[in-house]
Amino acid sequence: MINTPLTRDYHLRFPIIGAPMAGVAEAELALAITKAGGLGMVGIGSSASPAFIEKQGERLTAGGPFGLGLMVWALKQRPDLLDAALEVKPTLISLSFGDPTPYIERCHARGVRVAVQVHDRTETHQALVAGADLLVAQGTEAGGHTGTVATLPLLQLVLRQAGSTPVAAAGGIATPQAVAGLLAMGAAGVWVGTAFIATPESRQSSEGRAQVIAARETDTILTHVYDRLQQLAWPDAYAGRALANEFTRTWHGREADMLETSEAREHFLSHRGDYSVDYIYAGQAVGLIEEERTAADIVAWLGSGAEEILKRRCRDLFPLDPA
Repeated sequence: MINTPLTRDYHLRFPIIGAPMAGVAEAELALAITKAGGLGMVGIGSSASPAFIEKQGERLTAGGPFGLGLMVWALKQRPDLLDAALEVKPTLISLSFGDPTPYIERCHARGVRVAVQVHDRTETHQALVAGADLLVAQGTEAGGHTGTVATLPLLQLVLRQAGSTPVAAAGGIATPQAVAGLLAMGAAGVWVGTAFIATPESRQSSEGRAQVIAARETDTILTHVYDRLQQLAWPDAYAGRALANEFTRTWHGREADMLETSEAREHFLSHRGDYSVDYIYAGQAVGLIEEERTAADIVAWLGSGAEEILKRRCRDLFPLDPA
């Protein structure tokens, strides 16, 4: 069995965390990942209600360790989201996209560990000073909102700074080879999102799952289009990686023109679920998703596959000296 700070601290069979994808990763997916030996997480969107968090917690509490993902920029206007999250007593809270300093002490006071997603050396330093229990080095390959540095160079930077703080790698992870490689680099685990979108346990629609399966690695775009359109207060530093479609081809780079009239917004609102217009946030690993699989199958495949690869590569790289 793979033994890392992540598996030890959270009592996991595999060092795999399901990314808290708002609107996609809810209790059913989180439970399936946890029961399979990983750590499932639920994404809490900026418009979520405390009642939603309470209901998610009720389903998750008896199922093993679980986490909730919160966005720092949203907490500034919605401190009730953190209040509600702490009430359901998660194993882990992730704080992303902003300075986590004002919130970590409150989590620790309630006995909750905190993961902080980082995208460069400055954010890494900030998270360490604030007292993060786990750093998540999220590369730009990741789906949804992310930074602009790729996973490989970012992970090297974060590991260099992290000291004894465990680091999970995120972005572009969809095979056992990726898991094995990142663990070999020094990551304590992996933070996986896109690979779980096309599972029956996700909240993505059947048509959306089909779009993910059909997409290639070159079919994503890092864009502000949907945030600007919906007037969401996402910081400029974090665009969203989504499947490219007719809507992004029309308006990406022309966001100011898009907002001059209400036509684009009306078109978007009247075509929700039509993925030539509507968004599916997914990372560059989408090209590796070729079929619908259960979350449990994916966790076992990634985890057991990584174990076998690491064992084999160690034997190949360090053969026994016949002398």
